[in-house]
Amino acid sequence: MISRRLQQVFQTGLAQAAYLPQTAQLIWQASRGWMLAWVGLLVLQGLLPGLTVYLTGMLVDGLVQITGAGFSRASIQPILVPGSLMVAALVLTELLKSAGEWVRTVQAELVQDRVSSLVHQQSLAVDLGFYESSEFYDHMDRARTDAAGRSLALLESIGGLLQNGITLLTLSAILLPYGLWLPLVLLVSTIPAFFAMLHINRQQHQWWHRTTIDRRWLQYYELLLTQAMAAPEMRLFGLGSYFQTVYQTLRKRLRGEQFALVKRQGISRLAATAIALLISGGAMLWMGRQVLLGALTLGDLALFYQAFNRGQGIMKALLGNLGQAYSNSLFIRSLFEFLALQPQVVSPAKPCSVPTRFCHGIEFRDVTFRYPGSDRPVLEHFNLSIPAGKTVAIVGDNGAGKSTLIKLLCRFYDPHAGAVEIDGVDLRAFAVEDLRRQITVLFQNPVPYFVTAVQNIALGDISTTPSEADIEAAAQCAGIHDTILDLPNGYQTRLGKWFPNGTDLSGGQWQRLALARSFLRQAQLIILDEPTSAMDPWAEHDWIERFRALASDRTAVVVTHRFTLAMRADLIHVMRAGRIVESGTHSELLALNGLYAESWHAQMSHETAPLPVVSLA
Repeated sequence: MISRRLQQVFQTGLAQAAYLPQTAQLIWQASRGWMLAWVGLLVLQGLLPGLTVYLTGMLVDGLVQITGAGFSRASIQPILVPGSLMVAALVLTELLKSAGEWVRTVQAELVQDRVSSLVHQQSLAVDLGFYESSEFYDHMDRARTDAAGRSLALLESIGGLLQNGITLLTLSAILLPYGLWLPLVLLVSTIPAFFAMLHINRQQHQWWHRTTIDRRWLQYYELLLTQAMAAPEMRLFGLGSYFQTVYQTLRKRLRGEQFALVKRQGISRLAATAIALLISGGAMLWMGRQVLLGALTLGDLALFYQAFNRGQGIMKALLGNLGQAYSNSLFIRSLFEFLALQPQVVSPAKPCSVPTRFCHGIEFRDVTFRYPGSDRPVLEHFNLSIPAGKTVAIVGDNGAGKSTLIKLLCRFYDPHAGAVEIDGVDLRAFAVEDLRRQITVLFQNPVPYFVTAVQNIALGDISTTPSEADIEAAAQCAGIHDTILDLPNGYQTRLGKWFPNGTDLSGGQWQRLALARSFLRQAQLIILDEPTSAMDPWAEHDWIERFRALASDRTAVVVTHRFTLAMRADLIHVMRAGRIVESGTHSELLALNGLYAESWHAQMSHETAPLPVVSLA
């Protein structure tokens, strides 16, 4: 049973060692010069303990020699050189220790920045589909919570192996004259501690890996209890105490598991320490006997005690470094597994040029698509034509597949069968960045960027440097210019309440600000997903007129439930269960007397407001 466990640990250790070159490369890229300085310091720090032990023996023998000789230059000569060298070695040890801490601090910051950059890059590079998978969030959580610290800790463990290995070689050389068996005793006395360390580290990692989802639940509950998005419902429905209880119950369970794990680890360490003390005590008894028999001097005894005591500490540290390297490699594995995730939506080797002006339009040809992890197709043998330069509305009930069309148009996903084309060219033939440069999207819930108003609008096109006049023109077209001027610092007002001196906007105002970003971005394809969901009917009427100016001579796709917006489109498509069931203009669809007309008349019969807001849902 024990041999099988040791074999498992050994095999796992070999597998984890594969990450050492990747870790070293990562840290080398982050801090090249500092890494060289770090290695140099390790070598010097590894040599100094052996030198100190050797000088201790010389110093003790010198003191025995001059005992009773009085104090004079001639009498202290035997201890002058070793004493001076001992002081110099101790001072140098402290200097190197301080220098090492400084180097490690700088390395830690640089490695933290490098790992954060890699995680952010990978988070932006992976397909949107990854964000719809719980496993992806597990990967990302494990990668970003411990990766940077563990990367440097792994390197420090390897550095400790180097430093302690050098020290152990020098101490072994000192002990060898007293018997070949003494270095072996050092090794045997620390083996129990080594395997206890491996077992403890493996248990800790297994618990950490197993509780990833539990820890993410804690983050979620923390978000509900502390963030503004949930604050109104927490108070209105009295949910605060419920989620506090759920949070504390989960914390209690995890805390109990952690305490039980620490208890088992403490018992393992205590047993390993007891074995080491018994072995080292036997060695010291043998050495004391040799001194009493006159075979060794007091200097030999001091040297042996220092060498053996330090050697045992170094051996424990050395094997501990191996255990830490093993433990850290278990954790660092999560980072490299996350960085190894490969996106499926990629640019072709030789991309075609995206038309700067659409001639024929967009075509969905026999498209079949299902979301990752699902066997049910959202679209199956789906066909749709969107003429160039026209505004097309897509209406339908929830779950009809309308938002999926947007994701395919933006190439967040690729269809499993069929093709989406622009002017007869498959979207997969274009470079992803070039395609998206020709698309602007106003999502139903636009992101509230907590920067200044001018920066918010400028984010619509960061590939250029828009002038103040361009930004104000975009704001005027979106109908948000006057609102911005009324803010405390106008266009320089910081928006949102997360940071000092911030000013929040209403949902409709955030949507208008997003529309201003769309105006600024001169893209050929405009996609709107429920763009007026946060606006009242009067604001919506003004918005629609502005949108017509934005969409002039460009292709626009509007996903909406509202007839007030859909009826102004050049063409309306009605979707149900992943299929287009009706198509035509507003009047043509009313004359058809189908699903669209039925929804229209049902809503109009109950609508009394001058600007009706009607839904197909």
